[in-house]
Amino acid sequence: MVAVAEPRREHPCFVDQKRCKLRDAVGGQPGGRPGDGERGECFALRSEDGCCECGEPDFELVAECTHGSDTVAAVAREDPDVLFLDVRMPGLDGFDVLRALGPDAPAVVFVTAYDHYAPQAFERHAVEYLLKPFTDERFADVVEHLRVRLREQHYASLAARLPEVLERVAEKAAARQLVIRDGGRTHVIKDDEIVWLEADDYCVKIHARGRHLLVRESLRTLARRLDPAVFARVHRSAIVNTRCITSIEPLASGDQKLLLADGTTLRVSRTRRAALMRLLTARH
Repeated sequence: MVAVAEPRREHPCFVDQKRCKLRDAVGGQPGGRPGDGERGECFALRSEDGCCECGEPDFELVAECTHGSDTVAAVAREDPDVLFLDVRMPGLDGFDVLRALGPDAPAVVFVTAYDHYAPQAFERHAVEYLLKPFTDERFADVVEHLRVRLREQHYASLAARLPEVLERVAEKAAARQLVIRDGGRTHVIKDDEIVWLEADDYCVKIHARGRHLLVRESLRTLARRLDPAVFARVHRSAIVNTRCITSIEPLASGDQKLLLADGTTLRVSRTRRAALMRLLTARH
């Protein structure tokens, strides 16, 4: 039988009830009494998000297949996470089912009354081999093993998606913006539009592409709101967008002169020079 359900959160007592139903359906009876070792069936499960108390993944049984070819079709249709698969099934046996499913088969637990299939089962990369009759404790061990396997697969999937996630984070960082409140008005300036900022008495003049804005805040306050991987303080009264630097030249005094994309020339003090160069070197 193939069973599939949408993930949902439930209290542990309900999870335990479902586990007992699944255990009995697969073939183990409470107290280790034997189930029917001759039934040819497949049970397919989908992992749930976890119960509200412990957060551990659990499983729900939603369908059954008693024929091998029906199992293949059900797996393709429902995409379960786990199969409890009998070796002996009408039509395609359990191993034929695995061959038909190919490398994308879900995690498989072979369930059978015959122990001589075990070597072949593990050659086919079965997660577990559940020999009927089995006890409650043995079934609980299998379920825990499945939890661990699915958790590892989840972490592996996250690792595979990490470059894409980092790329999205970088895109968000590139879209950072400075929000300035000036009386009843609010100005929004994207970071990549800012060329440089200069202290002007008790205010700061923001030089952006296409506009200039005078705000009643200190340069130190604004510096905390800018991306430190992009903006650098070059002397006590100026901060520059390092992406707007077009050239840097040494001066006889030991300072440096930098040219910005808007044509502005600024002096880099000796005390700020090392930090600026570290930032430019790290970026490139």
